[in-house]
Amino acid sequence: MKHKLKGNYEREREVWLDGERLDPKPSQKYHNHSPDGFNWGYLGSGCAQLALAIMLKLTGEAVGYQMFKEKVIAGLPQGESFEIEFEL
Repeated sequence: MKHKLKGNYEREREVWLDGERLDPKPSQKYHNHSPDGFNWGYLGSGCAQLALAIMLKLTGEAVGYQMFKEKVIAGLPQGESFEIEFEL
């Protein structure tokens, strides 16, 4: 199944997954990589937080989120908004 991921850098790095806004707080309760929330385009803590939030939302588990960060989230345009489709 394809999923749609959209990030708006200008609006405090808001992210939507399949049309639903992602909140970093549930993933931060699981593991607080980034108190500042989500980010993308590099291999840092904000990217790990975003990847974790996506995996928890789609699978209910944190399995594979670091790999997802490396393969998808880190490759997004740093400091810019984006819109992509991906499959797990």
